[in-house]
Amino acid sequence: MTTTPFSSRKGMTRRSMMGAALAAGAAVPLAAVARPAWASPVTAAPAARRRLMLPAPTGPHPVGTVQLHLVDRSRPDAIAGPGHFRELMATVWYPARNVQRYPVAPWMPAGAFQAFLADAGFSELASLGPLTAGHVGAPVRRTGRRLPVVVFSHGAHSHQGDHTVMVQELVSHGYAAVTVAHQYDTYTEFPDGRIAVPLDDREAPTMPGDFAADLRFVLDCVEQLAAGRNPDVDRKELPAGLLGSLDPRRTGAFGWSKGGTATACATLADERIRAGLSLDGPMQMKPPLTGDLDRPFMLLSAEFTRATDPEVAAFWSHLRGWRLNIQAQGAAHISCGDNEALFPQVARLLGWSRQQLQDVIGTLDPDQAVKIQQAYPLAFFDEHLRHRRGHLLDGPSPAFPAVTFLP
Repeated sequence: MTTTPFSSRKGMTRRSMMGAALAAGAAVPLAAVARPAWASPVTAAPAARRRLMLPAPTGPHPVGTVQLHLVDRSRPDAIAGPGHFRELMATVWYPARNVQRYPVAPWMPAGAFQAFLADAGFSELASLGPLTAGHVGAPVRRTGRRLPVVVFSHGAHSHQGDHTVMVQELVSHGYAAVTVAHQYDTYTEFPDGRIAVPLDDREAPTMPGDFAADLRFVLDCVEQLAAGRNPDVDRKELPAGLLGSLDPRRTGAFGWSKGGTATACATLADERIRAGLSLDGPMQMKPPLTGDLDRPFMLLSAEFTRATDPEVAAFWSHLRGWRLNIQAQGAAHISCGDNEALFPQVARLLGWSRQQLQDVIGTLDPDQAVKIQQAYPLAFFDEHLRHRRGHLLDGPSPAFPAVTFLP
């Protein structure tokens, strides 16, 4: 469940669209709202409520996870005051072994989840937070070869867990992933109990370039982990096998919305990123994105398309290497990510009609949307980080009829 300040084509923010959906009272009954095939029934009776659910990843490997508390001492933090530096929470996800003894990670830390729901207008769901497939602190599965790495950048006013479906899918197929919480534009929780929320301050470092700088710093931390050093400022104990398990020579990046723009910015600036994926990134920056890029880059478009947004078209024109632009028909801006898995369940709990749900996440079938999110990023990074070429990226597939390939 994600809110974003980017406006729709009708001039409404996504938050106002959700409010409108709650108040609209469309005619289609709740029973018509489809339940994802992987989700258990969710009843509206408070005593019988179950947690919201995320689909399980399809890969052969169990998933482990650990949070890191990071400080970039090259970037003073004027908002926090003298002597303070850019402070971030990040989460490392990795293929694991022997996960049974390790607890399952929540979608968001409890305090951050409550703040997030309060701002989105869903406080009544605070006890229903979904769990991930990640087991906290489980030992890393080591095979003799290091793990390719992808780093993830979230959207504006969002959080690092908002694309957990994609992240844990990649990890279950043998990747390590690092998600970053961009301070001052996110909901997160620090080890000392501080809850961070988006800050309404024009001076706050929350532009796409700031996000891109965070990604590049996270790449520095990936290199530290690969070299056997712990970048956590609190020197927390890391899962067995994590040090020395990552391959910084096979690194990709992806992001949604503002994070997609940040991914483009970081890929242009940092050759350590071997392949970049933008999920409906608007490519709006000051100064504009410029410079040619000869490394692979893929656009998965919904609302911010080359046909409607000059910034996206201009960025595309600078892609000199392998490039691909696909679009999921019927997808809305917030269709990218866990919204497609969670909002159908929220709709049943809150009594939304089918039309009210579609006003929020678009007309793309949620089951199809989840499968698209699992399949296409994996195919992209497999081809360009692992040199495992399949056929999914060659053209339209009967398995994904909503996906069109844009010339």
